[in-house]
Amino acid sequence: MNFLNKIKFPALAGILFVLAITSCEQELTTIGDGVIGGEPFITDKAVYDVFAVNKKIEAVQTNALPLYQLGVFNDPVYGNTEAQITSQVQLTAYNPEFGDFSQSEEVSGENNGIPENEVIDSVFIYIPYLNNKIDTDSDGVVDALDELPFDGTNDTDGDGVANNVEVANNTNPNDVDTDGDGINDNEDESTLGDRFPETFKIDSIYGDRTLPFNFKVSRSTFFLRDLDPNSNFQEAQEFFSNQQFSPTFTEEVFYDGQVTFDDREILFVVLEDDPDTEENEIGTISSKLDPGIRVKLNATANAFFQENILNKEGGSELLSSSNFKEFFRGIHLSVLPSSNDFMMLLDLTDARMDIFYSYDKENDDDEIERAQKTLEVRLITQAGTNPITGNAINTLINEDYPATIMDRINGEENTDRIYLKGGAGSYAELELFDEMPSEAETIINQIKANNWIINEANLVFYIDTEAVPVDADEPPRLYMYNTETNTPLYNPRTENNIADTSLGVFQNYDGIIEKSGDRGLKYTVKITEYINDIIVRDSANATLGLTISPDIRITGDNNMMLSNGVEMELPAAPVISPLGTVLIGNNVLPSNEDKKLKLEIFYTEVD
Repeated sequence: MNFLNKIKFPALAGILFVLAITSCEQELTTIGDGVIGGEPFITDKAVYDVFAVNKKIEAVQTNALPLYQLGVFNDPVYGNTEAQITSQVQLTAYNPEFGDFSQSEEVSGENNGIPENEVIDSVFIYIPYLNNKIDTDSDGVVDALDELPFDGTNDTDGDGVANNVEVANNTNPNDVDTDGDGINDNEDESTLGDRFPETFKIDSIYGDRTLPFNFKVSRSTFFLRDLDPNSNFQEAQEFFSNQQFSPTFTEEVFYDGQVTFDDREILFVVLEDDPDTEENEIGTISSKLDPGIRVKLNATANAFFQENILNKEGGSELLSSSNFKEFFRGIHLSVLPSSNDFMMLLDLTDARMDIFYSYDKENDDDEIERAQKTLEVRLITQAGTNPITGNAINTLINEDYPATIMDRINGEENTDRIYLKGGAGSYAELELFDEMPSEAETIINQIKANNWIINEANLVFYIDTEAVPVDADEPPRLYMYNTETNTPLYNPRTENNIADTSLGVFQNYDGIIEKSGDRGLKYTVKITEYINDIIVRDSANATLGLTISPDIRITGDNNMMLSNGVEMELPAAPVISPLGTVLIGNNVLPSNEDKKLKLEIFYTEVD
């Protein structure tokens, strides 16, 4: 099945967690009693076992993803992952005209016989970071950085001027001295407004943000075919994470240098005054870009784009999308390992290369002068909810897991430790009530016979703090799903949402990491509706899947290759995260009995 058709982005979503259960033969302790309709009742809790088996993933399909990993991530449990990107590039318009006249018009002399002599001046690549731009109170400070996100009268930078007043003045609510002249905004009478970069909360960056990282851009010579010839070109071509393109399919290096992370907007300042206007434009802001990687490519890139873009004007290479993809294979992006391992999640649909070039033109005085234009070249694109156009591949190079982990992942028995890792990592499958379907059915039938009203049902996953260091980057949420349908356990129609963010949606489902200081302790996933479907509506007690996800609003599935050579469809969201964790399973030693994987059912029983 084509992944382009499978990926979905619900308006609100939540990450689902794998469910666990502990022994059902225990005595019940009465929490409360009373009368319902004249009948005595008891409210109590039962605890059942949840059986977990680890599953290793060898490779995942990584083309046409919603987000891409780029960089190096050193996981203290699972080791290093290096993520590279190979992407097609696309012209914004095919058979383009460079300068003011087409190549045929120049040749025929329709432009008075003046050759335009187009020459590339510079080429820049821009890839935006993921940022949280939500500003509920419109006070110029995004919610993630605002102590009072619902009150625009607060003073974030402490300069004595309220945020909403600074917005009205076009001064910076995140800086006490917007223009940097040494006079605070509350005293400065000559601050020129709207000349500052806005600060954003940047998501999904792992590594030391204060140190530079080594960024490299190369030309790719590999042809990323869009359609699979094995399907008679009826289905999209699948590319997997274990396919490496560098160095075999890379040639010219367009950039190889250090980049320093910045969470502020990129400003474009006017350097020359327009003689046709009365106002002095020097120093004003002509445009802005969201925070991201933006670097000037080298002279090799200039020469390559001159020969293969500008000099091809009017040629068949630029005539159509298919011709251009065959001719210009693409680019390869990487972050080289260094003292600062740096990993990013990036949305390539907003990435581009800007080609600045100059050309000869005749002015009103019949004189030849140089003019400038810009050609925009995109990577992959997406309009609204339409499928992604273009092809980009994530190569994920994983260090081998330690033997102690592989021993548990390769087993088929109920495990003491659950290993969850994004990318081409690992996930777990869970069985509720009992690992034998017949025994689980007996327990479910007994619950039905008891006429329990299920008030709440939780799966509790404790983090194995002996395996996960205190300073590890831990998944903020778990994702739980039905393995028979690959659908999440939460129901968006019955959920409580406090914000349209990855942690603000699906509060009933929960699954958010619980911490004590910087130490992650456990995840609790509420599956009340799912258990009621089994008990009340006779739904199947399916095998459940447990994994991680960077954003629970991303649903859909794609193909993965498991360690036993089996290819199957699994949730797509874990593919785009480098994070991992270790949870305590069910088959534990007595010392971990209080933290073993369990299903808690809170119920009311009427006599």
